[in-house]
Amino acid sequence: QVQLAESGGGLVQAGGSLRLSCAASERTFSSYRQAWFRQAPGKEREFVADIRGSGAFTYYADSVKGRFTISRDNAKKTVYLQMNSLKPEDTAVYYCAADVRGGIGIRESEYAYWGQGTQVTVSS
Repeated sequence: QVQLAESGGGLVQAGGSLRLSCAASERTFSSYRQAWFRQAPGKEREFVADIRGSGAFTYYADSVKGRFTISRDNAKKTVYLQMNSLKPEDTAVYYCAADVRGGIGIRESEYAYWGQGTQVTVSS
């Protein structure tokens, strides 16, 4: 069972930056594809970004492309989401997800393990 714990959320003004972290318990962390999803109030959870186990390949939702960067440190078993130029519409609970399957995963069903989420609020 993989356990994921997000941190780094908070309140920031529009145009500001935040970096989210997701620490994993799995010792074979580098074998897992990792992703960030988010869920805004009254909306469904949506894909934000994912990264392969090696860190060599990443994929982003169009809404965050050019502003957000996903990365990972396999030695620390941690994945990051650097969020720049934040907008009020980025306000949501951000979730970290992991799965051992390969390829790109943009659907919730493609991830077996989830964190509890961290709140990000962007004020205008």
